[in-house]
Amino acid sequence: MAPVSKPSIPRLGRALKRAFFARSVHEVAAELIGATMLVDGVGGIIVEVEAYHHTEPAAHSYNGPTPRNQVMFGPPGFAYVYRSYGIHWCVNFVCEEEGSASAVLIRALEPTHGIAAMRRRRHLQDLHALCSGPGKLTEALGITIAHNALPLDRPPIALHARTEDLEVVAGIRIGITKAVELPWRYGVRGSKFLSKPFPK
Repeated sequence: MAPVSKPSIPRLGRALKRAFFARSVHEVAAELIGATMLVDGVGGIIVEVEAYHHTEPAAHSYNGPTPRNQVMFGPPGFAYVYRSYGIHWCVNFVCEEEGSASAVLIRALEPTHGIAAMRRRRHLQDLHALCSGPGKLTEALGITIAHNALPLDRPPIALHARTEDLEVVAGIRIGITKAVELPWRYGVRGSKFLSKPFPK
């Protein structure tokens, strides 16, 4: 019997440092598409994100600092983790200069590293559904409030730049009731790992 082939693990690009995030939240969001996100070596290729800027009412920072969102007002390059609807965790990357309180929500990954661990955590085999949403990917990667305010360029978190050209598309954000017209969701056109397809 021929051995079962395992999916090949793609080559990792250069490590992204905190300085990468000290720019416009939109520049960072678009460039994160195709980057690899790992937590304790488990993760995959970022295929969908959303940008949030403190000047628009869908951002958690819109009404100023609170104990929950305090990390957003600090320096860039740190994780902002919060509980959504009291059910699941969401992970964001803080961007722009200190005080800007802008961040990128990581919405979906294409699993590439530690797939067996992700399947155990999610109690799910379907590769396409493991990380196809912000709460799904945090469960798959084992992200909790313990990861809030951690630097994005030190263990347990590692980020690596994309290594190939991708077609990045933009559209309106999902699951919000304010500033719904802003086309601030970014993703890989045609990816099978998105939380929701982009309009054609």
